[in-house]
Amino acid sequence: MPAFTFERISPPADRGPIPPVANKKQRGVIVQILDRLVEARVKRTLREENGVTARNPRRPAD
Repeated sequence: MPAFTFERISPPADRGPIPPVANKKQRGVIVQILDRLVEARVKRTLREENGVTARNPRRPAD
């Protein structure tokens, strides 16, 4: 005799399609985050190509 048995669970009820407004909003947030990351990477790449080093503007150069 088995030590345990599995309970039979019925599949979830069909709730219908997900509202498209929620999907577009979520996608918009993800796209904005990706845009920020790409923009920062492009700026960093351009600085490296031009040989410009980032300095603290408040501290005077010695």
